[in-house]
Parts: sequence; C-alpha cells; structure tokens
Amino acid sequence: MPDPITALIGGGATLLGSSMQAGAAEEAAGAQSAAAMAGVAEQRRQFDEIRKLLQPYTEAGAPALAAQQAMLGLGATGAEQAQIEAVRRSPTFQALLKSGEESILSKASATGGLRGGNVQAALAQFAPALLAQELENRYTKLGGLTSLGQQSAAGVGTAGSAAAGNIATLLGESGAAQAAGALGQAQAYGGALSGLSSGLGQYYGLTGKSLFSGLGSTTAAPVFDLTSSGMTQVL
Repeated sequence: MPDPITALIGGGATLLGSSMQAGAAEEAAGAQSAAAMAGVAEQRRQFDEIRKLLQPYTEAGAPALAAQQAMLGLGATGAEQAQIEAVRRSPTFQALLKSGEESILSKASATGGLRGGNVQAALAQFAPALLAQELENRYTKLGGLTSLGQQSAAGVGTAGSAAAGNIATLLGESGAAQAAGALGQAQAYGGALSGLSSGLGQYYGLTGKSLFSGLGSTTAAPVFDLTSSGMTQVL
C-alpha cells in the first residue's frame, strides 16, 4: 500500500502531466489552424493574381460588346450612325478608298474610257460597297474582343468559385482544429482534476484524516498575553 507522500506525489504528477497534455493540445490546434489560415491567404492571393492577369481582357470586352450593339442599332440614339462615321473616317477606310478609286481610274485610263459612264458608276458603287465591307470587318473584329472578354470573365468566375470552395474547406479545417484543441484541453484538465482528487483521496484515506476536519468546530482557539516575563496563555 502506498504511503501518503507517494499518493500526493502521484496526484501532483497526474496534474502536471494533464497540464502538459492540455498545452500540447492547444499548441497543435494553433499550428493546424495557422496552417489552414495560411492556405486561405494563399488562395486569395492566387485568385487576385488571376483576376489581375485577366483584367485587361475583361475590360476590353465590355466596350467591344457595346460597339457591336450600337452597330446593330441596339445602343443609344445616334450610336449606330456614330459607328458608321467612325469607320468612314478611319485611316484604314480612307486608304482603301483612295487605292481602289485610283485602281479604277488607272484601268479606265489604260482602256481610254476615263470619262465613260461605266467609270463613274464604278466609282459611285465602290465607296458604299467598301464601307459595307469595312463595317462587317469591324463588327467581326469587335466580336473577337467581345468573345475574349467573355471568356476572361468566365475564367475569373471559375477561379473565384474554386477559390471560394477551397477557402471554405480550409476554414472548416481551422474550425475543426480549434474545436479539437478545446476538446483536448477539456479532457486533459478533466483528467487532471480526476487525478488530483484521486491523490487527495488516497492521502486522506492513508492518514485517517478528513478533508473537512476542523470545519465547524466550536473549540475556541487559545488566547495568549505578552508580558515582560514571556507569553502566557490567558484562555
């Protein structure tokens, strides 16, 4: 049978061990939670980088779509005519118009029909046909930018959705780690109290004493008087 001192030492050791266990549980939970939050930060950083890389393409797509809508008559009043005039005044159209008219005149001059009606008709038809062609080309090119912007916006959305899912998972892991740490601490401290109670129980059981001995006793404490000859008990 253990002696009272051994019982107290055993209880103290249990208390110390449980305290260390609780500390370890808290430290492990903190490390897991910190790792999860670091993952959250990295997910957000990666999403911001993707959005930054795709931003020029998404920004280019919006005005291209607006221009296409204007060319189809779906924009504000006067927007369609503004698109036509923009093509008409563009350096590309002016250069093609000049080159085409010169080609018509050159052929007519070579055949001696420079002043013929056919030449004038060809010149009159050439400009509108060229304008229609350039408007079609412009619409097609704008469609490429619109499609690029749409795809880029979809890419940002996909990246955002993936990042949101990963962040939710990591936040769940962080919460689970903190909950596990709190549970581990509670169990450790519960074990400490149990061990301490067991040690005290053994101690008082071995010594024959009671934990509540002396409580409620009506015996008065001795009263002493200090005199020149020393301290003498009065009561």
